[in-house]
Amino acid sequence: MKKIFSIFAIALLISSCACNKDNDSVSEIIDTNNQEQQDAETGDAFPVATGRNHVIYELNTGSFTTEGTFNAAGEKLQDLKDLGIDIVWLMPIYPRGGGINSPYAATDFKATNPQYGSIADLKAFVSKAHTLGMEVWLDWVPNHTATDAKWVTSNPEYYKTKNGSMVHPNNYGDVYQLDYSNPDLAAAMTDCLKFWVDEADVDGFRCDYVSSPEIPATYWAAAIPEVKNHKAGKTITFLAEGDLTNSNNRGLVTTGFEYDYAWDFQESGLYKTVGKGISGSSLQKVCESMLSATETIKPITRMIYLTNHDQNYNDGGHLISDIYGENVYPLTALIFTFKGMPLVYNGQEAGGKQILDYFNDTKIKWSDKDEKMFNIIKNIAKIKHSNPALTEDAAIVVNKTDNSQTFAYTRGSGNNAVITIINLGTSDITVSVSGLTPGVYTTKYTGGSDIEQSSEKVAETQSFTVAKKGFVVLAK
Repeated sequence: MKKIFSIFAIALLISSCACNKDNDSVSEIIDTNNQEQQDAETGDAFPVATGRNHVIYELNTGSFTTEGTFNAAGEKLQDLKDLGIDIVWLMPIYPRGGGINSPYAATDFKATNPQYGSIADLKAFVSKAHTLGMEVWLDWVPNHTATDAKWVTSNPEYYKTKNGSMVHPNNYGDVYQLDYSNPDLAAAMTDCLKFWVDEADVDGFRCDYVSSPEIPATYWAAAIPEVKNHKAGKTITFLAEGDLTNSNNRGLVTTGFEYDYAWDFQESGLYKTVGKGISGSSLQKVCESMLSATETIKPITRMIYLTNHDQNYNDGGHLISDIYGENVYPLTALIFTFKGMPLVYNGQEAGGKQILDYFNDTKIKWSDKDEKMFNIIKNIAKIKHSNPALTEDAAIVVNKTDNSQTFAYTRGSGNNAVITIINLGTSDITVSVSGLTPGVYTTKYTGGSDIEQSSEKVAETQSFTVAKKGFVVLAK
């Protein structure tokens, strides 16, 4: 079945490119003949990601393998590539301090955690990722350092003080607050970012706690272009850990970040409003609210997700099954086909069945695998990569359905379109959907082990049968 799909998907790509009028998208999607040949040889169709249809993976080096090292993680990069991952975001790789072993309490921003390996090992990991056509982003912690960081002794002027003592931000006793009113500190932090571009050839940074009131927007406005322009021919991308649609963060919109967290969409919406519920209409309201908010921060793209390290562990520990129940499957389809860049958290493809203590690098139990979750992620990633309708900036239309337990939308238009219909109900449903892009849809996926070759003629209004807690994805 894999080889059959590979031939079909490549043919679909050629057809898509012949009909698509967006020449930039076309040239990016089928970027190199070498990649297409590699895809054909492996039996899986993974066209080069366009830069606008990426899938990002949050990886904790210490948890990802039994060895917990860069070298061991590098041996599994092909698995991530086969899953459909384009970007590997490494959680903090710096030496830890402060007494409680938090990876977000770094002692030296120009060194690696010795348990993970050396800078040379990290560079080898990045190089292997590049060979596979993947990017590597580092987790950057700009707000603070560990209380026993090198700078505490060598450069105490880099820290904020009150009554002669260094300040613990948010009462976190293991870290001290950096002082961005000191231009030398600001310059030192930017120098650290450039260090990792030079030493490890990384491709981007996920920037922690950008909403900190202690880091002025003017810092990012100066630092981001400086880092981007540091190495000729090198593209560096910045992801803000914060919802920039939030009024408190609006000053960051024009500072150079390409991505932000769709924080409110996930936390207030998918998590607290939808969760295990059966209301597709509630899901529609959450999604429409996200789309409306996104319009206010263009051209920034949202990173959308079901879970991450904070919700899995730091916020009291929540398995995705605890949050969403059986809705986790249709909502996984949602984050891959809705607006933005989907995130897969460390081990989520195996079902996300563990609380991963990232202070102590709990090992992922890869043998306890949720095949359904794995198949959904892998197969929808294939569709996402092969269809311009699922690029991050492609048009989206929310469709009308005649059942309140369902939600439907169409991405793209004309000869490149993807329809997604989600059923959060507890029984199979035949639902009428209107406002569709008519035509013959040649790809169908409903959550099984394979994508179906199809030739389904769809009218502007059409009825579909959708399994309970399931979904239908149709692409042309």
